[in-house]
Amino acid sequence: MMSELTPTETSPIVACTVSRDVQNFDLLIEDMETALGDTWGDLRFAEALAFFGQPEAEALEFIALALDTTDEENLVLMSEIISQAKSRGIKVILIAEDVTPASLHQLLRRGADEFVPYPLPENELQEAIDRLRAQPDAPVQAQQPQAQVHRFSSGEASREGAVLVVHGLAGGVGATTMAVNLAWELANMGGKTPPKVCLLDLDLQFGSVSTFLDLQRRDAVYEMLADTEAMDDDIFAQALMSFRDKMQVLTAPADILPLDLIAPEDVDRIITVARRHFDFVVIDMPTTVTAWSETVLQAAHVYFSVVELDMRSAQNALRLKRALQSEDLPFNKLRFALNRAPKFTDLSGKSRIKRMGESLGISIDLLLPDGGKQITQSADHGTPLAESAAKSPLRREILKLAQSLYELGASDAEAA
Repeated sequence: MMSELTPTETSPIVACTVSRDVQNFDLLIEDMETALGDTWGDLRFAEALAFFGQPEAEALEFIALALDTTDEENLVLMSEIISQAKSRGIKVILIAEDVTPASLHQLLRRGADEFVPYPLPENELQEAIDRLRAQPDAPVQAQQPQAQVHRFSSGEASREGAVLVVHGLAGGVGATTMAVNLAWELANMGGKTPPKVCLLDLDLQFGSVSTFLDLQRRDAVYEMLADTEAMDDDIFAQALMSFRDKMQVLTAPADILPLDLIAPEDVDRIITVARRHFDFVVIDMPTTVTAWSETVLQAAHVYFSVVELDMRSAQNALRLKRALQSEDLPFNKLRFALNRAPKFTDLSGKSRIKRMGESLGISIDLLLPDGGKQITQSADHGTPLAESAAKSPLRREILKLAQSLYELGASDAEAA
């Protein structure tokens, strides 16, 4: 019989099966009992991540992660289970039935130590366990992946962070580039006491923040968005990914979702929780105006509207201005940022910027130079501009913006 997940003085839990339902793997149950007696337990997928953080998990030598073709749609969760186990020095035996080679390859790359096909060949599980026990223990730090699930520390819920929104008024104007790099520059301010920064990707359909930072899209994001009424600090923290231990990121969901999956009250809850834990909350918005766009606008301290020097951007900016003013919404919060702006020596370009602002009745407050191919390459490699193109003129402008926002936040904090 499998043991309850409570260690005793005589039989601590040294291993666990992790599966959708272990009864689907009856041969695995028999082999685990043969190899380990009553010193093993069983966890379902959803329980595993929470259990790894419990004191009872400290004695675990390994987990047997069992999956079949039905579970392939949850590969992101499988990968996260492997990563979290490895980060705690727990080894992983992968038990797979009718799983595609591509899926197996992905899970093995995440750090699974052994692979055993199901139905289990005779004595194969015992031999895999023996091989694991013969391996030297690797330092836990060396096993940690770059991106870890965030945990809030006690006393980390007393902030009222500034909300900075970035909204591209046309496709491809560079809004995500600005949001990602602005958040990263803010996270590196302040020397030894940097501000806490959270980057939220609210483009539920084609959000690409995860691509720009080479982060996984996790099922926990959808689970949180689908039921924000049940969301607490821990659930929100579980949905975040840590980037370089300096910035927390809520990626877009793994699948394309309808924008009306979340309502204004859902977005309000997410922003409220994020502000409570972070000094700066940077939001990357979808190009589309949604039912909850007003919620974000009302919450924003600064709302950057990114445009280019072309007709489509001008028309969209005018349409947005009319829409906001007709509803008596705070149009004055918008700060227009012109991406791929003409160079300083381009006098005709400067004249076009002036005419565009005057014709639309707006002020173009921020000029972002064209970063060229370096910007695309940085996004493809999943690294911020500060690391891949530190001398880029675009990076320098975003750094200046981050410095001014940080200094403004610091002066407000001192005044308070």
